[in-house]
Amino acid sequence: MYPLLFRVVLTRFDPEFAHHAGMAVIRVLGTRPLAGITRALTKPDPSLRVEALGLTFPSPFGVAAGFDKNAVGVRGLAALGFGHVEVGTVTAIPQEGNPKPRLFRLVADRAVINRMGFNNRGADAAARRLARLRRGAPDTVIGVNIGKSRVVDVENATDDYVASAKRLAPLADYLTVNVSSPNTPGLRGLQAIETLAPLLRAVRDASDATPLLVKIAPDLPDEEITAIAELAVAEGLDGIIAHNTTISRDGLVTDEATIEAAGAGGLSGAPLKGRSLEVLRLIRTVVPSDFCVIAVGGVETADDVRERLDAGATLVQGYTAFLYRGPLWGREINRGLERTRR
Repeated sequence: MYPLLFRVVLTRFDPEFAHHAGMAVIRVLGTRPLAGITRALTKPDPSLRVEALGLTFPSPFGVAAGFDKNAVGVRGLAALGFGHVEVGTVTAIPQEGNPKPRLFRLVADRAVINRMGFNNRGADAAARRLARLRRGAPDTVIGVNIGKSRVVDVENATDDYVASAKRLAPLADYLTVNVSSPNTPGLRGLQAIETLAPLLRAVRDASDATPLLVKIAPDLPDEEITAIAELAVAEGLDGIIAHNTTISRDGLVTDEATIEAAGAGGLSGAPLKGRSLEVLRLIRTVVPSDFCVIAVGGVETADDVRERLDAGATLVQGYTAFLYRGPLWGREINRGLERTRR
């Protein structure tokens, strides 16, 4: 039903407009009494609970950062059965992001290209929203993904991240340092060990007891991925998220003209599945068994989630397939995982 609706109706709208329209519906589903009714239909089975980061996740499957940049849809997403919601990316300074259009569907590939550019209302606005959520949804696991403000020079990035961490860590169940988006100039350069180590150390100190993770890019050479994983362990981080979008366009079936028209930006969706598994398995060879690894990229089905868990993921996140599978995607994943547990 939903795939047909998507093909016939939603693909006629600008992708960013369609996303905002969908988020409006999700927000409504998070209000009383709809949240209770929705949750009754989608609540994960207790057998799916995962203990990680000192938290209890109702399901191993959650929503990746980028879907809810301003923490406005958390209640609705939780009601739809997702085990956690990672909001953001949030920057210390509010910003509009890159010029529109900046979000493009590659339907034939079940993929998306985005160059949103961390459009968000800033850390102060996110903190106010999270404080209200904490009063009304204390059991929802909420991660907060922080990034560099565009107007801040790369050499001053550490202070910018620390400002966000101090404001948001007390309200987050875990905090993620995003140094891997391809849509903020100079950001991926922060993944170099000599710059990443002091950055992570400063944010760790500012985050106090809040679990801290780092999110990396899939386009790094394998030796750099292992070096970052080893660094995360050495610096006392609690986990790593593998991974962000890719700048690669290899293996796409969408026609070249459409891809060229979309232009620069990060690719997400089904084409990332293979690399996502490679990165996950690589990280697992160098981190302790109890180190949290969250797998992201190319996740569409319960079988995909199970494959990541079997490959060593502690938790799994998705985003792009929500656009292609619809609002009951989380429930679909959870029901499929339950069947494999029987």
